[in-house]
Amino acid sequence: MSQLGNGINPIFKYDMKGGLKLDFQDKTILITGGTGSFGQKFVKRVLQEDIKKVIVFSRDELKQYEMAQSFTDPRIRFFIGDVRDKERLYRAFDGVDIVIHAAALKQVPACEYNPFEAIKTNILGAQNIIEAAIDRKVKRVIALSTDKAASPINLYGATKLASDKLFVAANSYVGDKEIRFSVVRYGNVVGSRGSVVPLFKKLKETGKLTITDERMTRFWITLDQGVQFVLDNLERMQGGEIFIPKIPSMKVVDLAEAICPACEKEYIGIRPGEKLHELMITEDDARRTLEYDTYYVIQPEFVWWNKEKVTGGKPLPDGFKYSSDTNEQWLTIEELKKLIDKN
Repeated sequence: MSQLGNGINPIFKYDMKGGLKLDFQDKTILITGGTGSFGQKFVKRVLQEDIKKVIVFSRDELKQYEMAQSFTDPRIRFFIGDVRDKERLYRAFDGVDIVIHAAALKQVPACEYNPFEAIKTNILGAQNIIEAAIDRKVKRVIALSTDKAASPINLYGATKLASDKLFVAANSYVGDKEIRFSVVRYGNVVGSRGSVVPLFKKLKETGKLTITDERMTRFWITLDQGVQFVLDNLERMQGGEIFIPKIPSMKVVDLAEAICPACEKEYIGIRPGEKLHELMITEDDARRTLEYDTYYVIQPEFVWWNKEKVTGGKPLPDGFKYSSDTNEQWLTIEELKKLIDKN
């Protein structure tokens, strides 16, 4: 697979095959929102590596307590704090090499009705992460984004678009420090808390599934795939990219059929802030996007971006957009059943 250049940084090394390989040895990783679905899967995965320490940073003491019952590895630490609290981030980032920023307010209706709270966490929290990471000399920062950040129509998507912009632009503020910021953007995660799968499973008991619109489509990715994509881009990142995986789409009516084919389907109309189809690359972004075998890279529009370090990849055709309804990859009902059973 083609790689992006990474610059010179002691956190990276080349393996015997000549490919870029992330060196976790003696490194400390911190993940914000670490008690969430992604965070728990990420922690489980990185504890398989020869790392020094992984820090779970979150604001919910009960979730940390419950997570601690499942993770007994002595290399894991739990740190109560909120991304809104910059001073707490400064303390938490002391000695940290890598930060994965997964904390967010992400429920679309909740953000619509609590806009000030969404802005404080998703935008001002992102600024706090950036400033603390620069001042504490963190080496690599990857922020998790969402398909809803591309051409947003709801507040959640708008705050995540602003967050994406902040993390890309953060590379302008690093000076001579060896720190890079990038973003990973992908679609709905199978079985994550708050997703439609747990809702449909609960509604299955009633014999009736409520569907907003029969035309609705979504991008679909598993937690394992999401975690691996983040790890892959810790290796690739030059700083400033938005990485987007090539993942399949699914029809919400097919998902309902996969979960409960015998259930009655009730169509209730689109909720406030909801789209029929999701978008991950807009036509405007496509003009500065490179395509690789399994992912896309939206390149930043800053003078510091060194295109000469970019290897491989091909430009996208005029008018291209990466939308869930025009995707080339689709999940069948049988494939959805298998995914749901595994996740």
